[in-house]
Amino acid sequence: MNNPIKTRAGFVAVIGAPNAGKSTLTNALVGEKVSIVTHKVQTTRFQVRGIAMLETTEGDEAQVVLVDTPGIFAPKETDRLAKSMVHAAWTGVGDSDAIVHVVDAPAHHRYKNGEGSAQDRLCVEDTQRVVAGLKLRQQKKVFLALNKIDEMPHDLLLEQIAEFSKLEVFTEIFMISALNLDGVDALSKMLAGSMPQSPFLYPADQAADIPSRLMAAEITREKIFLRLHDELPYASTVETEKWTNQKNGDVRIDQVIYVRRDSQKPIVLGKGGKTIKDIGGAARRDMQEWLGKKVHLFLFVKVRDNWQNDKARYVESGLEFDV
Repeated sequence: MNNPIKTRAGFVAVIGAPNAGKSTLTNALVGEKVSIVTHKVQTTRFQVRGIAMLETTEGDEAQVVLVDTPGIFAPKETDRLAKSMVHAAWTGVGDSDAIVHVVDAPAHHRYKNGEGSAQDRLCVEDTQRVVAGLKLRQQKKVFLALNKIDEMPHDLLLEQIAEFSKLEVFTEIFMISALNLDGVDALSKMLAGSMPQSPFLYPADQAADIPSRLMAAEITREKIFLRLHDELPYASTVETEKWTNQKNGDVRIDQVIYVRRDSQKPIVLGKGGKTIKDIGGAARRDMQEWLGKKVHLFLFVKVRDNWQNDKARYVESGLEFDV
């Protein structure tokens, strides 16, 4: 007689330095896009819960709720948003059944060999900060994911594995490329087996636990980052003001892009409105793919110089205001 398939369910915090590849890994494990990804650091501003249906090596089904956290770095004392982001990351760690620490392997190699950029140095310092925090919290089931292995020779990766093993923090070390999916399957099976036996926490076909209005705002914010990464890196945020389900099945979404200064408004609009039109078009296409229906997206740009100190924005995103 065959043994019945057991179900498992639990939470995994995906942590690491900014731009280590946490969101890319979360999306890869879920099998679809639930967290925005850009080449800029500190893109993720709050916890995004991606729901992955995975299988253990024994064939048990596991629902792994991946908490994609903001990058862990050293925020300035005066930067309320940055402090709230780091707080959210460590909160995700404390609430999870297992942890994946994602490390940018090539950045560590470059820095160790004296070839690293200032960004590589920050990456290494932030990774050390994460390791220190994990030691302090004495977390169990901490898995290291050395990411971007497609950019490094195998023998150099083995050196890094030896280096990180000496820290005595990690239960197991995986070599992955979240972008190319190399090594992701082995990691997924380990995570699935690490979850406690439990009924599923969400419907099996649900990919994310994030309010639709917030997800729509995140999609537009990603497009702003990708289009205006040099001119407007972190000076904007997006709010979904209205969400209207129309009689014909379409959705109308009205959003406001907030910038801090009057001089930033024309940057978002572009000459003849071209930039905001391109941002809106890219965001609308992603929203339609996500929702499976036609989306009518209307974007407006407003100036709010202190949006980073607006408590309502924090509450909406699940961030702590006073940290």
